[in-house]
Amino acid sequence: MSDQQRAYFTARQDASAAGPFELGTLQWLREFGAGGRPGLSAGYWFVTTEEAPEPFPLTAAFDESFHLLSGRLRIEFGGGETVELSAGDSISYNQGTEMRWTVLEDASKFFVYSGTGA
Repeated sequence: MSDQQRAYFTARQDASAAGPFELGTLQWLREFGAGGRPGLSAGYWFVTTEEAPEPFPLTAAFDESFHLLSGRLRIEFGGGETVELSAGDSISYNQGTEMRWTVLEDASKFFVYSGTGA
């Protein structure tokens, strides 16, 4: 059965199964277009303080919701608000959101991307 025809997807968090990403590594649960849903994807992202030793800018290319599984992150939003996330915290933001991320401790997150930019 092709990914276009699948009705469900399974994965277990496994950093060794992750591949290169713009920053850190990424393990897909559901890639863009899988199951005939071009605007939906999900997976795990892993990043270390060595991979991101300095704060970095990020503009959300799509809506994202994520749950931080391990580590700590600081996200500064364009409007001046700052959120610090620790393992167990969740956040959701819209496509186009301007942010500056700081990896405070090696981190992993489970994410869902959705929307027209996905």
